[in-house]
Amino acid sequence: MDRSKLVAVVTGAIAVALSLTYLLVVQLLDMRGEMVPAPMGLMMQGAMDLLVG
Repeated sequence: MDRSKLVAVVTGAIAVALSLTYLLVVQLLDMRGEMVPAPMGLMMQGAMDLLVG
């Protein structure tokens, strides 16, 4: 196998591995359930704590 074919096979294998990893991460995040934002009061309190120090 010449060098260009080897590079193509390795690049393809890396692309497949990355895509499968991405799909796995998406499935794991999706299983956690609905994303519910924090209550507004808690967000404002956290922002004030950061500003005041």
